[in-house]
Amino acid sequence: MNVIQRFKEPTPKFFRTLRNIGIALATAGGAIIAAPISMPAIIVTIATYLTVAGTVATAVSQAVVSGEEDENEDESP
Repeated sequence: MNVIQRFKEPTPKFFRTLRNIGIALATAGGAIIAAPISMPAIIVTIATYLTVAGTVATAVSQAVVSGEEDENEDESP
């Protein structure tokens, strides 16, 4: 299964919820980073980590597929 096929397959419910939480974290972090007021450096640093963590959680959650694949399909002789 290649990456494009994996992203087109249905995602299990738990990982859809995790993906939505990741989207919310990334959005909140991005909003804090882009705020037009000056903020302490620690808050901007935390917002940066939130953005990265949310983005990674979203990408990983989207790549999870339900169902089992035939194990012999990808084996090479």
